[in-house]
Amino acid sequence: MTATPFISRKGMTRRRMLGAALAAGAAVPLVAANPAWADPAEAGSASTRLMLPVPTGPHPVGMVQLHLVDRSRPDDIAGLGHFRELMATVWYPARNVERYPVAPWMPAGALQTFLADAGLSALTPLALLTAGHVGAPVRRSGRRLPVVVFSHGAHSHQGDHTVIVQELASHGYAAVTVAHQYDSYTEFPDGRIAVPLYDRQAPTLPGDFAADLRFVLDCVEQLAAGCNPDVDQRELPAGLLGSLDPRRMGAFGWSKGGTATACATLADERIRAGLSLDGPMQMNPPLAGDLDRPFMMMSAVFTRATDPEAAAFWSHLRGRRLNIEAQGAAHVSYGDNEALFPQVAKLLGWSRQQLQDVIGTLDPDQAVKIQQAYPLAFFNEHLRHRRGHLLDGPSPAFPAVTFLP
Repeated sequence: MTATPFISRKGMTRRRMLGAALAAGAAVPLVAANPAWADPAEAGSASTRLMLPVPTGPHPVGMVQLHLVDRSRPDDIAGLGHFRELMATVWYPARNVERYPVAPWMPAGALQTFLADAGLSALTPLALLTAGHVGAPVRRSGRRLPVVVFSHGAHSHQGDHTVIVQELASHGYAAVTVAHQYDSYTEFPDGRIAVPLYDRQAPTLPGDFAADLRFVLDCVEQLAAGCNPDVDQRELPAGLLGSLDPRRMGAFGWSKGGTATACATLADERIRAGLSLDGPMQMNPPLAGDLDRPFMMMSAVFTRATDPEAAAFWSHLRGRRLNIEAQGAAHVSYGDNEALFPQVAKLLGWSRQQLQDVIGTLDPDQAVKIQQAYPLAFFNEHLRHRRGHLLDGPSPAFPAVTFLP
């Protein structure tokens, strides 16, 4: 349930829908669906819960936040002597998770601000929990972990695609999400809360997001070399240093983050494969050059048939390229909204039409399975050389998915 502006056919913004949903379920904690991975003390005693789907991989999931500063990029908004400042989160396969707290979907302070922007500042913040465990030791198997970095959409937050992120981690990936400064709800270690800044001068173009992704790749290389890139030098989970593989890195993003992923992949050969979740591909400056590495587009609203920028980007792909579309998908269908809003609809007594106005007509359970299966299959093929048959063409397991030539 992100804050990206969206108007339904009823004229209600997604932020106001979020407010109504949370108001109706103010006493309802949101917890991970797997009770073995959730902290009962944090989950509360309420009988009704909203849940994110459990990852399907064989490994439990750990996570840790990083406070990063890119000293190559002065921050004119913050003032002289300041540089681009980011929060990032590393998700990874873990071991011995039982002693480690369950990670929230958003930091508490950021969530409070998010609620306030939804008109609900009087509410006590809710516990929206994931399948990740804060600080759990990294599972080491003798080979380094392939890495995938994630870029969120406009006016959003780095947790809005946790379903995909924790799915990748449960299958043996290190997934690194980044909160793009001035276009994200996030919280810094000193308690500062960052919110989207509606200022045309703010560095929030897809190119700025792409520069963030490339800087995060630099930080991944530091972690791989045994160095801690956190500017506060906070303790890292056991086994994280030296566990990431900088030779096997990919990237994906949703909406503006999908466009940023395309920009970063074009500019940086360290990204061996890129994936866009319904990115509009509105690049500034315009696209220049061809891309000879694998790229996949999962389309919904910004299709090549209706969006000239998406069609133009596709024409520049010279390597392995894939374009799938899930029939009935909305712009939000490849993210956590598909798991959360159907539960909200039940709490609020929404009609089927009201729910479809928000998440489209694609079956929500099918939508969740699609976003778990297809990114994993894509990165397995290009970062691990594990080619299955899912990307070869239509599958009876996913009848809504169409492969576009």
